[in-house]
Amino acid sequence: MTARGTDWRPSASRARLHARAALLERTREFFAARGVLEVDTQLLVNAPVSDVHIHSAAVQLVSPPAQPPPTPYFLHTSPEYAMKRLLAAGSGDIYQICHVVRGLERGRLHNPEFTLIEWYRLGFSLSQLMDEVESLTRALLGAAAAQRASERLSYRGAFLRELGLDPLTASVPDLARAAQPLGYGQAAPRAGGEEAGARDELLELLMGALVGPRLGRDALTFVHGYPASQAALARLDPSDARTAQRFELYCEGLELANGFHELAAAPEQRARFERDNAERQRRGLPVWPLDERLLAGLESGLPDCAGVALGFDRTLMLATGAAHIEEVLAFPTERA
Repeated sequence: MTARGTDWRPSASRARLHARAALLERTREFFAARGVLEVDTQLLVNAPVSDVHIHSAAVQLVSPPAQPPPTPYFLHTSPEYAMKRLLAAGSGDIYQICHVVRGLERGRLHNPEFTLIEWYRLGFSLSQLMDEVESLTRALLGAAAAQRASERLSYRGAFLRELGLDPLTASVPDLARAAQPLGYGQAAPRAGGEEAGARDELLELLMGALVGPRLGRDALTFVHGYPASQAALARLDPSDARTAQRFELYCEGLELANGFHELAAAPEQRARFERDNAERQRRGLPVWPLDERLLAGLESGLPDCAGVALGFDRTLMLATGAAHIEEVLAFPTERA
């Protein structure tokens, strides 16, 4: 007998479960045709990401009686670090379809556990990777993409077009005024290097709430040239050090993919992780040890490559006309 109030049934309809399976099969066919190796890395990892906008879930494994509890592990938020270690070890072109887990993500477009398609291509430029992302996205969307154009737009161009604001030169007060329709008050002054943090907070807010939702309405829209402060694990653009070789893909206002020309310099990546941790400390967030295995892999030599993560569930939403992510999941986290 089912307990009162317990809904055991799946959220996704039978048709959408079949669509999910078909799109996963199509993804594997896509990469097999291009000679890209499918890999499968572990869900449990020793070191979480340092990004202040991504929240890792800790896992405490049971220890024998009378022994101190072991150091916690974490559920990966992306297979990126492990896949880069494979690349450094000579794997060649690789892709992975996997579940990932992120805290503080719940809503119409977010479930704490979701599916990513992540892949890395040796010798690819950012433009070549955008071409391939578009090819896969069109293959997955099918009829939903048939009449869509393709658009490539710089981050600066997107802000100028949608808000009349240059994100690379606008002052913090200018950005704060642009955010006032979202209920954001005047930015409080910050000391020293904290102004850069305030700029990024406002740029993230404006991109997420005002600019991004307007993109990709009639086209698959690639936004590239993100501010250098948001480079994460991407190289800086040698022609303009203010920007990073990073892109995102938007369709119907949804962010579907995030891609980098991958940073291979271990000292620079270490410095970025340390800056992340300093910002985490300032915000009162947990500060984690750096992933020394990833840094050692970079030190050994990461081949020149570009990589991207595509949100499979959101892509499936667009392909099937779903309005909420729960409509394409067998069981959302609360009922898993």
